[in-house]
Amino acid sequence: MDLDSARGALVQESRELLIAMEAGLLDIEQNGMSTDAINAVFRAAHTIKGSAGLFALDHIVSFTHVMENVLDRVRSGRLGLDEQMLSVLLASGDYLSKLIDGIDAQRDDIEPDAPLRALLLQQLSDYLPNENKDVVATAKPEPAVEVMNAERGGSDSWHISLRLSPDVLRSGMDPLSFLRYLGKLGRIVYMNTLTETLPAAAEFDPETLYLGFEIEFESEADKQTIENVFEFVREESVIRILPPHSKVDAYVAHIKSLPEEPQLLGEILVACGALTRTELEHVLGMQSDAPGQKPPIGTLLVEEQVVHPGVVSAALTKQQEKHEKKQHEQRFIKVDVDKLDALINLVGELVIAGAAAQLAAKTDGSTATQESTATVGELVENIRDAALSLRMVPIGEVFQRYPRVVRDISKDLGKKIELVISGAETELDKSMVEKLADPLTHIVRNAIDHGIESVERRQAAGKPATGTLRLHAYHDSGSIAIEISDDGAGLNKERIRNKGIERGLITAEQQLSDQEIYRLIFEPGFSTAEQITNLSGRGVGMDVVRKNIDALRGEVEVESREGEGATVRIRLPLTLAIIDGFQVSVAGAAFVLPLEMVKECADLIAADVYRNLVSLRGEPLPFIRLRELFAVEGAQPQRESLVVVQYGGQRVGLVVDSLVGELQAVIKPLGALFRDMRGISGSTILGNGQVALILDVPNLAHSVTAQHVTTTSQSAPRALSSTH
Repeated sequence: MDLDSARGALVQESRELLIAMEAGLLDIEQNGMSTDAINAVFRAAHTIKGSAGLFALDHIVSFTHVMENVLDRVRSGRLGLDEQMLSVLLASGDYLSKLIDGIDAQRDDIEPDAPLRALLLQQLSDYLPNENKDVVATAKPEPAVEVMNAERGGSDSWHISLRLSPDVLRSGMDPLSFLRYLGKLGRIVYMNTLTETLPAAAEFDPETLYLGFEIEFESEADKQTIENVFEFVREESVIRILPPHSKVDAYVAHIKSLPEEPQLLGEILVACGALTRTELEHVLGMQSDAPGQKPPIGTLLVEEQVVHPGVVSAALTKQQEKHEKKQHEQRFIKVDVDKLDALINLVGELVIAGAAAQLAAKTDGSTATQESTATVGELVENIRDAALSLRMVPIGEVFQRYPRVVRDISKDLGKKIELVISGAETELDKSMVEKLADPLTHIVRNAIDHGIESVERRQAAGKPATGTLRLHAYHDSGSIAIEISDDGAGLNKERIRNKGIERGLITAEQQLSDQEIYRLIFEPGFSTAEQITNLSGRGVGMDVVRKNIDALRGEVEVESREGEGATVRIRLPLTLAIIDGFQVSVAGAAFVLPLEMVKECADLIAADVYRNLVSLRGEPLPFIRLRELFAVEGAQPQRESLVVVQYGGQRVGLVVDSLVGELQAVIKPLGALFRDMRGISGSTILGNGQVALILDVPNLAHSVTAQHVTTTSQSAPRALSSTH
């Protein structure tokens, strides 16, 4: 067995379970306690403990065991879940995450935070009865065994509550005969005879049974056998049979060993012997007769004291785990990311080879060969799309961490903030999702700390006491847009501008647009915060945000309205691997544009050009010549072409010598020499083996737009004559 691989699976599974645990706790905090939510939290802790036990990770087993005890008391109704306990459980999840990180780093023998562990164990023990506190105090690792019921160690006897029908004597039955027969199955340890219903002597009816019996009974017989003792009086009597406390664990173990076939709750309990068919039919009858909304069968079984709550919970867990396992097996398989990367690389080579084959077919002139290579090309394109989709994951994987971030920070700052998430299903490349977490976290923290005001300031400004923070993701013009917006105070333009002058980033005479002023906040060390907090204010972070987004070939921009809030918008390419491109040529040099950003092409007529503006259907369009931008040598052709591209709200023109056509481009990273070159985002290999540069359209759009600012004061050019 590959233990490293198995430990990797443990780490991945545990992290997923910790996310589910946190989501369940936050759901309870926001929407109140629910059986599903607390069971999900319990299952997460329970599964982590069980998996860790397989690898003898005793420090995880012992800690999650204490968590389990607390959660078990909560879900069985013996303990309420308040805000303080929620905080303790959330902090316990964070501590578990550190332990899992240690396993991932092969450092599971090192305690990451001993004082925190001791504190959390103490806080958890405050919710446990004394016998469980002993476990916490000693903190001895326990084996990875199922512990569904913390109340063991009590009597080993069955408890039988017997209320025979008052008419049992009239029916010719002798109650004592049932008790004597019961004694043949085991030993009656203790019997309490209840006489509360005995009437006054004058009202006493000698043919009416007024007595009830509470019996402690030791026996190896199963529940059905014991119930059969009272078979002849079962229908008109009230008989409850509770198993010995020590057997609750036995029932739980039995439930776990049941076949994997999906079963109803009642069937599981009958199969494990915790419930008899008669009891099940009785409770189903109660459920059927209940007016209005029918109560769950599990609730009735507990309320009627037919089955121990721990056994019902174990059966519900079994039922749910089976359901989830079936869903998981049907929909997902886990694949090593390295294998996906290898597949993408092979597909990339296939794309290049396919382009070479198509080029050779055109050169050869054979129609049959061209048709065949065209068919292969279509199939390669489909394979490419399918392969790339394997790496696409919903951005919700990143968004799901922010409810906790917003909760904790807003509590620390004493603010009320509602987080609204939309577009979480929007997909982007997995590698980008992983690298987005830190920049987004910093922007969210900034919005909470500096953007959204305190309750007092919001109310004084006529705003709702609770601020709103929104995370929104969507597709836009061949890219992914992520918006982080708040309804806080917004950015103070004047203060940012003055700070920029003070730091020498701009001069007092410079006239800047709002966007240019806002971009100053991305300069290293830039901060307008009046106070430094433990969250922000030192000017460290927003420059790193921009660097991280730049590294993903993305863009970040800010919009703000003072007193109304701010929006930070991040734009990212859909994928980092293979794109549909549009090839152009300048003096024999090949360039590739992302096809989704190309809007149209037109012939450029010199008479219609004025400086860096051209009229397109009567509208001025800023443009730039690639020949001049990249200093490409060679004679300029008499006829040039204009490629109109759009990124976000910016629409600009790129002038080239000729248009080549569409292609699939496998993006290759630039070497260190060209890493900081503006306007180029990568390179690709064409079918003929030539290297083509992939243009960074967002950067070019910004450059052309900036030049346009100086041109707007000039007169408008004449109309462009022809387009297609």
